[in-house]
Amino acid sequence: MMKKGKFWIAVLAIALLPLSIKAQKVIFEENFDGNKLNMENWSYEEGDGCPNLCGWGNNERQVYDRKYVEVADGKLVITAVKDGDKYYSGKINSKDKVEFKYGEIEIKAKVATGQGIWPAFWMLGSDIGEIGWPASGEIDIMEYVGREPNTVYTTLHYPAHHAGNASSKKTIIEDIEEGYHIFKAVWTADNIEFFVDGNSVYNFIPEKYNEEYYPFRKAFYFLINMAVGGNFGGPEVDDSIFPQKYYVDYIKVTQL
Repeated sequence: MMKKGKFWIAVLAIALLPLSIKAQKVIFEENFDGNKLNMENWSYEEGDGCPNLCGWGNNERQVYDRKYVEVADGKLVITAVKDGDKYYSGKINSKDKVEFKYGEIEIKAKVATGQGIWPAFWMLGSDIGEIGWPASGEIDIMEYVGREPNTVYTTLHYPAHHAGNASSKKTIIEDIEEGYHIFKAVWTADNIEFFVDGNSVYNFIPEKYNEEYYPFRKAFYFLINMAVGGNFGGPEVDDSIFPQKYYVDYIKVTQL
């Protein structure tokens, strides 16, 4: 039995540990087990965005269809294809199902590649239906565009800086197209720091703590998709690359 003095020494030692070493609670984990999407966590987004948001607000060229989203071998697989003169791909979100405020968000994924491809893992404020974008805020944990090989984007959109004026960082990673990589965001009331394979690539600290500069003190939800073309993906699409597949191994959210 531990003596009382030693017990309090142990308690003090634990209290003095850095936050990253202390036990943390996993509040959401998706491993894409089985052979179908868990609809308790996810919903499909389908169509071309019309009539309210044609081209999904970015002049994207794909039509989203749930048949291009599958779960196989413990992975989420989103496939982009060209069929005739149209492009098809998949998109899912966790709105009204998995929403949370703050945490360490980690995804292990393998990007699709090629001119015109735009896979992403991102988040939107759950109040977007009431206040719109960019007031809702947007957290882009990973965006890859095939027109810029060896490059990953991490970006924040908010009223003071959004769209072409967003707070963004692009990072050169020579082997990003090879195999799986771990993308992470550590989101707190005061800052959001992004990591790739354990290396910090961008730490965002706002100029002011108000809704214009930091609308990130509320619940957000996930989006996973692969766009084709568009303002960011690029107007030129290499049709010879299709089909392309974007794989997600897991997503985990740890409470800080």
